[in-house]
Amino acid sequence: MESDEELRKKAQKRAEEKVSFYIHLSVYIMVNLLLIVLWWINGGVSTFPWFIFPLIGWGIGLVAHGVGVFAGSSYVDKLAQKEFEKLKNQR
Repeated sequence: MESDEELRKKAQKRAEEKVSFYIHLSVYIMVNLLLIVLWWINGGVSTFPWFIFPLIGWGIGLVAHGVGVFAGSSYVDKLAQKEFEKLKNQR
């Protein structure tokens, strides 16, 4: 069983990971909105929508970051618990 201090550290780490994701999401939105505005100012609909390349590429990274923060942590916890039990049983 984990102590209160260990749980507090784990909760702090998860909270920091979530804040990091929300900052990443905010920067993604702001930068891509700026790119869309620049595209619009420089020709808009009559030109190729070049902003889609950074939007999609960075979006893939953002989705991976989100999966790692929101879905990956529970998987890592389960895997760590399984390894802990395995090592404990080997003693």
